[in-house]
Amino acid sequence: MTTNHQIYLYDTTLRDGTQREGIALSLEDKLKIARRLDQFGIHYIEGGWPGSNPKDAEFFAAVQGMTFRHAKIAAFGATRKKHTRPEEDANLRALVEARTPVVTLVGKSWDLHVRDVLEADPEENLAMISESVAYFKQMGKEVIYDAEHFFDGYKANPDYALMTVRVAAEAGADCVVLCDTNGGTLPWELAGIIERTRAALPPVDLGIHTHDDGGCGVANTLVAVEAGVVHVQGTINGYGERVGNANLCTIIPDLQLKMGKACVPPENLAQLTELSRYVAELANLPHDEHLPFVGKSAFAHKGGIHVAAMRKNEASYQHIDPAAVGNQKRTVVSELSGRGNVLDKASEFGLDVDSEQARKVVAQIKALENAGFAFESAEASIALMMQRMKPDYKPPFELLDFTVIVHNRDDGETADASVKVKIGDQVLHTAAEGNGPVNALDKALRKALLDAYPALASVRLADYKVRILNGDRGTAAGVRVLIDSEDGQRRWSTVGASTNIIKASWQALADSMEFALLNGVENGAQRKQKTR
Repeated sequence: MTTNHQIYLYDTTLRDGTQREGIALSLEDKLKIARRLDQFGIHYIEGGWPGSNPKDAEFFAAVQGMTFRHAKIAAFGATRKKHTRPEEDANLRALVEARTPVVTLVGKSWDLHVRDVLEADPEENLAMISESVAYFKQMGKEVIYDAEHFFDGYKANPDYALMTVRVAAEAGADCVVLCDTNGGTLPWELAGIIERTRAALPPVDLGIHTHDDGGCGVANTLVAVEAGVVHVQGTINGYGERVGNANLCTIIPDLQLKMGKACVPPENLAQLTELSRYVAELANLPHDEHLPFVGKSAFAHKGGIHVAAMRKNEASYQHIDPAAVGNQKRTVVSELSGRGNVLDKASEFGLDVDSEQARKVVAQIKALENAGFAFESAEASIALMMQRMKPDYKPPFELLDFTVIVHNRDDGETADASVKVKIGDQVLHTAAEGNGPVNALDKALRKALLDAYPALASVRLADYKVRILNGDRGTAAGVRVLIDSEDGQRRWSTVGASTNIIKASWQALADSMEFALLNGVENGAQRKQKTR
């Protein structure tokens, strides 16, 4: 695909992105994200609004000592206040003190805002825009002008909206950014407005800034680029006010891989998934598994027909190679699966499973999921199912019996658990106390197994989830238990289901231990034999 022209990426995660409900980045978080955005190849990083809060002012002071390979740092602020000279405006002074090479000024394009929000005369608003842009151009700054609510303003009063961006361009703005601030413009509306705006302005680079309130943030951005826009604003993972800004993690691969536009160095595109997850981690938000391109499920295949086709040609159900954006293909096993899903999953686990064994595993999965199990998030339980199909399979231990008693005393609640397990020819009966029934079971099982399998000491329960099934049955409902375990190097998930929450927990817990023993945690008995 031939590249047409360079698209300049402007990231506003550190300003507009932090306006998402639930995000509060520390100064150090913002500095870390800025470094990663620069490493990825973003051209402009908007660090914040220095006139709005001390943290943003501290950010601009801190970045003075940093070196950026790709990015220019931009400080954001509004045009001067009405009836105020630019040099006397506190907000503009804060932008000067930020000492950034780029200043981004936001001004009003919609006469509704001029009248009802600024409570200013339309001519005064034009002067506010023109004088603010000229003020920073005289200082030698690169000036990006954000025409707030431009599309709403154009639809309400096209002549006035065009005047606002024309005076910004004539005052020397290096780029005029058309903003769909309320996110309600549809792609075909937006394309026509951009074409008419380009025709009405002197030669100037145009940019686009969209929000996703109508679900069209990414589509509107792509349409804008097709209409000749060269400057694209957005945020990582689409973070932002209300439902969010246009998502750069979707826009960038669409532009670069689908539309042939140069955005970041081609070799950097493979860092996209890592960047997306890195920002989510610092924002203290779970990474959205269903994001296009970078989500865990973006290249996950569940339907049996899909997986069967993928095994023959991966292009059959994938629009790009996942590696291009640093992601990977996954096969999901469930009651919707066919033999291909199981064979693919066996290959992932390094297991040798033939077609007939795969057929039996599929039948078992369908029966168990009908009984309340769910294996999509419990791949370790699937691996065990495959291993148990082997004719020479020998379980490392067998459960013979377990008992749990919960004590509700004045000094608190405790639980006692006893388990009877068989290891080889030896039957072990152990008991333990815990702060709850699952904790007591876990301790009792470990007590029984650790002498034979000392490596299990490194295994710990990392997460425990319970889901109520058929809740309309009240206390007679079944439950599903999902357990995540880890040993310091790996993490795996197992599942159990029953009308008895203790039994469901036991199933998941026992599977977790068995998986650890069969898949990497060294067998203690074998280790003893090696040392003899």
